[in-house]
Amino acid sequence: MLTKKQKELLLFIHERLSSGEIAPSFDEMKNALGLKSKSGIHRLITALVERGYIQRLPHRARALEVKKLPEGYILYKNTNNITQKSELTPLTQSVDTIPLYGKIAAGSPIEAIRDEGQVIDIPAGMAGKGDLYALTVDGDSMIKAGINDGDTVIIKRQQNARDGDIVVALIDGEEVTLKRIYRKEGKVVLQPENDEYAPKVLSPEQVEIQGVISSLIRTYH
Repeated sequence: MLTKKQKELLLFIHERLSSGEIAPSFDEMKNALGLKSKSGIHRLITALVERGYIQRLPHRARALEVKKLPEGYILYKNTNNITQKSELTPLTQSVDTIPLYGKIAAGSPIEAIRDEGQVIDIPAGMAGKGDLYALTVDGDSMIKAGINDGDTVIIKRQQNARDGDIVVALIDGEEVTLKRIYRKEGKVVLQPENDEYAPKVLSPEQVEIQGVISSLIRTYH
C-alpha cells in the first residue's frame, strides 16, 4: 500500500505525463507536495520504482513512465482530434450508464454484438454528450494510439468523421473494425496503428461510419 505522499506524487506525475507534457522537475514535485527538500522527492520516486508504479527511462532527462495506478482509480484517455489526454477519476464520483455492446471484432456488425443486458458506468461527463456506447477492444491493431487489447472504448454514435479520427467502421455491411479514417484520391483508407497491419483501402460505398471514439477506459488492479 502506498503512503499518502507516494500516492500524491504518483498522481501528480501521471496527470502531467498524460497531458502530453514531460515529467515534472524535482522542484515542481517538491512544490506540488509541499515538501521542503528535493531529497524527499528522490525517496518517494525510489519507493514508487521499487513497488512497480513508475519506471525510470534510460538515456532521457526527467524521463519517467507510470506503469500502474493505485487501486480504486481508472485511467481514461480522450482521443478526439488525434490528441490524447487522460485523467484520474475516483470510482466513487457520479456516473453515467451507457450500453456495452461487447467486443469489437471482425465479422460482426455493431448491432449483431449488442447485448441489451450489458451496461457500463463511466464518470459523469467523461465522454461528453451524445448517443454513446462502449466496446471492448479485441486485438492489438491500434496499440500505437494507446489502445490495447482488453481496453474499453467509449464511442459517440455518428455517421461522419474528420480525417485522422478513430472510428468504428462497418465494411461491406459485415465487418466492423476500429481504425483511423482518411480520404485519399476518392478512396477511404482505414489505417491501423500497428506496423504489423496493413491499411484497408476501400471505396466510399463500402464503408459506413458507426461512431467516433470519444474516450478510453483502462482499469488497473
